[in-house]
Amino acid sequence: MESVREAGGGVTGTVLMRFVWTHGGRNVFLSGSFNRWGELIPMSPVEGCPNVFQAIYDITPGNHQVSVSDGTLTGGVPSISEADLQVSRHRISVFLTTHTAYELLPQSGKVVALDVDLPVKQAFHILFEQGISMAPLWDFSRGQFVGVLSALDFILILRELGNNGSNLTEEELDTHSISAWKEGKAYLERQIDGHVWPLPRHLIHAGPYDNLKEVALRILQYKVATVPVIHSSSEDSSFPQLLHLASLSGILKCICRYFRHCSSTLPILQLPIGAIPVGSWVPSIGEPSGCPLVMLRPSASLSSALNLLIQAQVSSIPIVDENDSLVDIYCRSDITALAKDKIYTHINLNEMTINQALQLGQDAYSSHELRSQRCQMCLRSDTLHKVMERLANPGVRRLVIVEAGSKRVEGIVTLSDIFKFLLG
Repeated sequence: MESVREAGGGVTGTVLMRFVWTHGGRNVFLSGSFNRWGELIPMSPVEGCPNVFQAIYDITPGNHQVSVSDGTLTGGVPSISEADLQVSRHRISVFLTTHTAYELLPQSGKVVALDVDLPVKQAFHILFEQGISMAPLWDFSRGQFVGVLSALDFILILRELGNNGSNLTEEELDTHSISAWKEGKAYLERQIDGHVWPLPRHLIHAGPYDNLKEVALRILQYKVATVPVIHSSSEDSSFPQLLHLASLSGILKCICRYFRHCSSTLPILQLPIGAIPVGSWVPSIGEPSGCPLVMLRPSASLSSALNLLIQAQVSSIPIVDENDSLVDIYCRSDITALAKDKIYTHINLNEMTINQALQLGQDAYSSHELRSQRCQMCLRSDTLHKVMERLANPGVRRLVIVEAGSKRVEGIVTLSDIFKFLLG
């Protein structure tokens, strides 16, 4: 459907005009003579009024023609030509290859590294207390950074503790070192529940002068959240300095900052995420670009959530009610909350529910990561530009795509999804 109407204005300057559409739809877009019909502006649903959409736009005074279209009824979902897609990707690629990891370094900050001889239990208490989900590992005997300890390690250890006949007891965690865990379990070389976990045998890192495209591709290739930025001024790489932990979020922030005032040079930015092959979707809603979206109920066991995180090779799982409306999200990094007061010593993974695990972790969320940050949402009508700006915020690694009003989960888009699309 399409509606054309007149929009009046003042005499001088520009005015903020509120456009309202009251006839419902799924993807509702506004365009008009005020922007020379050159941009489709997504209209946002009004909270509590599922059939009402609005957009506020700064226009010049005078009379304008405007058009409101609903792509679900007419097939008019905005699309982009292959040429424009390649132009956008080329410009982003040029930017990434001409900027380096050095530009990711903050003016001030701290980076936590762990000694490989630390007991495993102490290491995970440190992760919890510092509010981080991973840390590079330092080997004093070799004078090198040799790996990374992550939330995945803790998940595997807890699973091991919960298995009958496990050789690793809770008491042993007091003396079991990180290096012993890495060597003894050797999960880098074996299959996990029939899936090969694509982690390297050596530390994946970046130098400060590696370009941003190389860093992004490294993160995507090895499916890690971050890579340490390490610098050594000597030819034999001795006396390395840990400068920063590079992430896709930091790289995306550079992209958004660079193109913020020239977004028109990237035609793909104005497309709604529902119109491009990005993210994972509920099968009945859209075509998934990879694995279909997996979800769990709050009553599901913590064990089932941990198994799914490993088997599906995902970093988070939306938690939904009986109507598939979003309740919360369980992330790999949430496992460190069980280190508080040694909760992991007196729980049964099969008996504890996800809801109970999330409640136990609420104190951790309030001190280390705002609850609003960990459960960010967006609409399928939101533009790629808006989604990128949201994902560029520190601590935000994914957006759950929900239906306006009901919060019914339609999909999820992660930092990795965005970069796979941008880099082609």
